[in-house]
Amino acid sequence: MNFPWHLYLMAFIYTLAGINHFRNPRMYQKIIPDYFSNPKLLNILSGCAEIILGIALVIPLLSTYAAWGTIALLIAVFPSHIYMYQNEKARMGLPKWALIARMPFQLVLIYWAYLYT
Repeated sequence: MNFPWHLYLMAFIYTLAGINHFRNPRMYQKIIPDYFSNPKLLNILSGCAEIILGIALVIPLLSTYAAWGTIALLIAVFPSHIYMYQNEKARMGLPKWALIARMPFQLVLIYWAYLYT
């Protein structure tokens, strides 16, 4: 299978984002909704998932599974986008319009991953 540059870009973005969960954990823990217990563990799990999926995207034997996993991860973390919009402490200083714009952008990311399923 010939891997296009945009697949490598996606893999790089997810891997880098996953690493960032460990470089700046408080930022990610702050956007985990209150109704989820153990934000520290959830941050670690989502960071590991992003790193693993990012790497797996460029492994031909795993790329299709990784694309589906990426879609599942994007759906799983969507409550954090809603929480950021609703909770001023979780907004990280972003204006409400930017937080609203992030939500449909998740569909773009899901579509991008779907291209590799």
